[in-house]
Amino acid sequence: MAAQTTNDTGWRGSPEVWIEAAFEGFIESGVDAVRIMPLAKKLNLARTSFYWFFKDREELWAALIDRWRTKNTGNLVKQTEVYAESIAEAILNVFDCWHNPDLFDSRFEYAIRSWAIQSPEVSREIGAADDIRIRALTDMFVRLGFSRHAADVRARTIYLTQIGYISMKTDETPADRMKRIPEYVEIFTGQAPERRELERFFARHGYSGEVRKKRSCAPVTGLQARDRKR
Repeated sequence: MAAQTTNDTGWRGSPEVWIEAAFEGFIESGVDAVRIMPLAKKLNLARTSFYWFFKDREELWAALIDRWRTKNTGNLVKQTEVYAESIAEAILNVFDCWHNPDLFDSRFEYAIRSWAIQSPEVSREIGAADDIRIRALTDMFVRLGFSRHAADVRARTIYLTQIGYISMKTDETPADRMKRIPEYVEIFTGQAPERRELERFFARHGYSGEVRKKRSCAPVTGLQARDRKR
């Protein structure tokens, strides 16, 4: 619904205005901050203006969850589907999520997961999102030649590591994390990234540090061979 005006009450705002204010409060202070009166004061709007767009506070909460679902889960799934010539390049496409808040908002993810501790409904949303994301990562590995079992294990390793980063609010400079990227890729995939793949990834994220020379690729080990489809 577009922004509304009336002669007697003035500007009522818009659904997007209320959702954005709710989002900011939610990120800063959690779900307890998403209350109608404080949001109305923040927006300098009448409390009754809220009801022009939303039935109640729960409907606003649902809009926040939908925003999180669309942004974080939707974009992660899309990144797993971006064309890649190698599994290393595919993982770097996924890593774009962890370094670009326009694709995946880690603060939003943390806030939602914190909310889930006190809300069974939100906990179920988290569980559904986890399943979708892990399945998308698994499918990505399968498309690039891994057996379904190996793909599932590697997908879980990648995903649970990143959720650990978020849940622990890991304090790591962007430069330090970038320096670890080549080893992360190799650990997660069994394949060292090519220099050109790293250069493209670093350029996307404005990292100007030196790209370390890739080590010579060792012969495929028995474990790696087992992971591949026959």
